[in-house]
Amino acid sequence: MDKKRLSWVDVTKGFLMILVVIGHYPGQLDFPLGKYIYWFHMPAFFILSGMFFKPVLEKGLSKQAIHKRFMQLIVPYLFFLVTITVIRYGMEIGSGNMDLSWYLNDIWTLVIGGRFARGAYGVFWFVTTLFFTYLFFLWMTKYFNRTKQIVILTVFYLIAHMESLFAMQVIGGAPDKASQTIPMIWNIDVALMAVVYFALGYYMKNIWMNVTKPWLITGLIGTVSAISLDWFGVMDYHLSMKFLRYEHVVLDLVIPISMTLVIVGVFQWVASHMSLKWLQQIEKHSIAIMYLHIFTDIVLNDYFNYGIIGFTAFGLLVPIVASILIQKLVPYGRLFLGGFSPKKRKVAKPVKLKEAEPQY
Repeated sequence: MDKKRLSWVDVTKGFLMILVVIGHYPGQLDFPLGKYIYWFHMPAFFILSGMFFKPVLEKGLSKQAIHKRFMQLIVPYLFFLVTITVIRYGMEIGSGNMDLSWYLNDIWTLVIGGRFARGAYGVFWFVTTLFFTYLFFLWMTKYFNRTKQIVILTVFYLIAHMESLFAMQVIGGAPDKASQTIPMIWNIDVALMAVVYFALGYYMKNIWMNVTKPWLITGLIGTVSAISLDWFGVMDYHLSMKFLRYEHVVLDLVIPISMTLVIVGVFQWVASHMSLKWLQQIEKHSIAIMYLHIFTDIVLNDYFNYGIIGFTAFGLLVPIVASILIQKLVPYGRLFLGGFSPKKRKVAKPVKLKEAEPQY
């Protein structure tokens, strides 16, 4: 992949990370921006991740691939989980909270993670879901042909919607409360839905790598139509992967794909005409931004009064500074920020034997 393509990928991910921060703004937005962000931004991350998936077909290499993803995803997850928890508990003790049962209950919630971990841990579900999504798709591509893969993905997709139907319609109530009535560690069940988006990134790689004019127009038609129908009250569509809210078997594919086509297509064009290094820098520090932007607001909102712009600025700048400091001051800091790369095995060069001298 050339530098030009890498540039638009980084720029797109940087923009999506900004949307993640905006999407967690605790205040009320006049324009239904939050709803539209959730229509596509998390599926887009899974699509882009799937685009770079490489099947592992050789025997003995699966363990290496899983180890690499574990180090890149779960090690940073554990680092930020422990770091934020230590700081939180220090703040709690400082405020006089000495209730042992409170701490035990909190630790148990963090162990379960996923949709049950709220507040400062509101985005942690994505990483564990992505890890198990990778494992699912690695297994599928290793043991099944493309036709069987699609059958399995269809079954997963339908199961995910049935689970959502049970939570949203049978149990009812607020989506976050309804989804928490279904026990599941690390939001593994969300991987049933996520792996479909991940697979679309992999299967449609040629399209994503170069969103042509017809595809961009198709995406625009789908996006404008969906927003218009919602705006005029014809439909009231929602999508929340974290809380199992999948409302329409067809639209849950059409809308995220359409909006992702638009975002990717636009940034491919923009990145080819101008430098957007500031978005690339955001992507470079995206791990810290993802884990720390909510916690940054929790710490600072007692001292500063700010709206959406201030929330977004603090949510980006403070984690970026933290990311730089972690890399420079913390031992193995790069590893804790997802920078693991396995050492390449050195292949022994064949020894060139000298021709034997003739014996007389």
